Amino acid sequence: MRALHSLLTQKGYVEPETIDRIIETYETEVGPHNGARVVARAWTDKTYRDWLLADATAAIADMGYSGRQGEHMVALFNDDMVHHMVVCTLCSCYPWPVLGLPPVWYKSAPYRSQVVMQPRSVLAQFGVTLPDSMQIRVWDSTAEVRYLVIPQRPAGTEGLDTESLAKLVTRDSMIGTGLALPAQSLGLSRRDT
Repeated sequence: MRALHSLLTQKGYVEPETIDRIIETYETEVGPHNGARVVARAWTDKTYRDWLLADATAAIADMGYSGRQGEHMVALFNDDMVHHMVVCTLCSCYPWPVLGLPPVWYKSAPYRSQVVMQPRSVLAQFGVTLPDSMQIRVWDSTAEVRYLVIPQRPAGTEGLDTESLAKLVTRDSMIGTGLALPAQSLGLSRRDT
């Protein structure tokens, strides 16, 4: 990365301040922490949840998360009957404002083909086993629409504030290749929740 930075600035293609600003943006302003806040708010605020279902783009933008790769968002809510997973079979369309840069595996040909044909197998590779009775729906992101999976709220999290709840939401759970973390991962006892 430093070599690229040096080459681009030495050749005069990019000002050093521009590269620094881009790096700062992806380190602090965009990323899975944004999506986790959206999920936590949806878990605790029914009005916001309903808005997210009706117009995810506007609901997410209301929290300050919008821009390139987040213009047309759809929220997919996991429940006891359906588990959603996201892929981009053609390239790597991904909701950057709420998830940051896509992981390498998301762009890989094996993931892109296998998740469509064998989603349970892909989940198993990520350490997730769902009941056979649960339906798995795979959604294909495009340049026109991007998806954010809203994982199920973990049991035992009643009474937690949105900041604590957001710590339970992982990038993989918002792609659908993972689940939200259990309440115990916060180091709380049942009495604390």
